[in-house]
Amino acid sequence: MTEAGTVFTTVSVMMLANGGVFAVVSRDLPAALRPAAAYWQLGTMLIAAGCAVFAFGAPLPRPLMLFAANGLMAFGLTAYYAAVQRYDGIRPRRWQLLPAAVSTAGVLWFSAITPDFRIRVAIVSAAWLWLMAASVATLVRRSRGDVSLSRRILAGLFAAVMVYLLARLVIYLLMGLDAGFAVESGANWLNMLSPVVMTVLPVVGTTAFLLMCSDSLRRQLEAAASTDYLTGLPNRRSLARHGRKSFREAEDRGTGFAVAILDIDHFKAINDSHGHDAGDQVLVDVAGHLHEQAGHAGMVARSGGEEFVVLLESPHHIAATDIVERMRLAIERARFSAGPARIPITLSAGVALYRPADRSFEDTLRRADQALYAAKTGGRNRVETARFAVVPAKTASTGDGTPSRHMPAAEIPSARPARRVG
Repeated sequence: MTEAGTVFTTVSVMMLANGGVFAVVSRDLPAALRPAAAYWQLGTMLIAAGCAVFAFGAPLPRPLMLFAANGLMAFGLTAYYAAVQRYDGIRPRRWQLLPAAVSTAGVLWFSAITPDFRIRVAIVSAAWLWLMAASVATLVRRSRGDVSLSRRILAGLFAAVMVYLLARLVIYLLMGLDAGFAVESGANWLNMLSPVVMTVLPVVGTTAFLLMCSDSLRRQLEAAASTDYLTGLPNRRSLARHGRKSFREAEDRGTGFAVAILDIDHFKAINDSHGHDAGDQVLVDVAGHLHEQAGHAGMVARSGGEEFVVLLESPHHIAATDIVERMRLAIERARFSAGPARIPITLSAGVALYRPADRSFEDTLRRADQALYAAKTGGRNRVETARFAVVPAKTASTGDGTPSRHMPAAEIPSARPARRVG
C-alpha cells in the first residue's frame, strides 16, 4: 500500500467511526431534526466509503476505481447539502443530484475512454465546489434567525475546504501533469494532503452539525418556556421579562409605555354552552385578532385563562386607549362560531400608563387590572383607563400581605369613572 493509500485508510476508518457515533447520538434528536441528521450521516458514510475505495481499490480496473471513489465522495457532498437544507426546513430537489452525476460520468469518460487527468480533476473540483458553495449559501442566507456560533463554524469549514480545492485545482493545472497521474499515489505532496483535508467535514463538520442541532433544541426549549402552548402568544413569563425591560428603560431613559389587560366577557358561559374545544378555538381566534391589531405597536401575551395582556410602547394614554379600543371593536365585529352556531364575543379592558410613581412593572400592571375591574363592573365590553398614582400597598393587598386582584371601584383612586368608549 502506498503512503497516500495509508493516509486514505486512516481517514476512512476515522470517518466510519465518527459516522457510527453520530448515528447513535442522532437517535436522541427531536423528530424534526432527524431527517437532516440522517442526510449528514449518509454523507459521512459515503465520503468514508470513497476514501476506502481509494485505499483498497488497487485490484480493481483503474477507471472503475476512480468512478466509484469520486462518485461516492460527490454524492456524499450532495448529502451534506441536503442535510443543511433539511435543517432549515428546505426540501431537497432531485436536480441537486445532477452535479454529482455529471462529475461521476466525467470521471468515467476521462479515465476509461479519453484519459485526461487535468480535465478529470477540473470536472470533479467544479462539482464539489458548487455543492459546498450551495451549502455555505444556505447556511449564511438562513442564519438571520440563527446566530449560533456552530452554524458559522460549519459555514467556515465548508469555505475552508473550498479554498483548498480551488488552490489544489490551480496547482495541478499549472504542474502540467500527464494524463495518467494518480491522486491516490504518493507522487505529490498534494496527494498526501487531500485525504487529510477531506476529514474536515466528516469529522470536525459532524461535531459542528451536532452543535447546531443542540442549539436548535435549546432555542425550541426556550421558546416553549416563554410561549403559550394554545395560542402561540408569549406567556406570563415572557410578559414579565419584557415588562421589566420596558420599566427599566422608562426609568433610565424617560420613555413611556402602557399596559392593557383584556378579558373575554362571560367566557365560562361559552365553555358551558359549546364545550371546551369551542372555548379553546375562541381563545386561539381572539389571540390572532389581537396580535393582528397590535401590529408593531406592542406585544400581546396570554397571561392565563381568558385574559390577555398588551404591552404598548406608547407615551400617551390617549394613543394607548385608542389602540385597545380598536382591539375591542375588532373582537366585537368578528365572527366566531362553534359548528353552525355563532358565538358573540366581547372584551373588557383596563389600560394603565407608566407613571414615575410606579415602583415596578407590577405596579403598572396592577393599575391596569384595577381599571379592568372598573370595566367589568361598569357593564363589560368597554375600555377603562387608570390615570393617576398606584394604589397604596395596604389598600392593594390581601390580609396576608400578597397583592389582590380586581379591587372594588371605591378603592381605586387611579381608575376614572366607568364609561363606554366608542
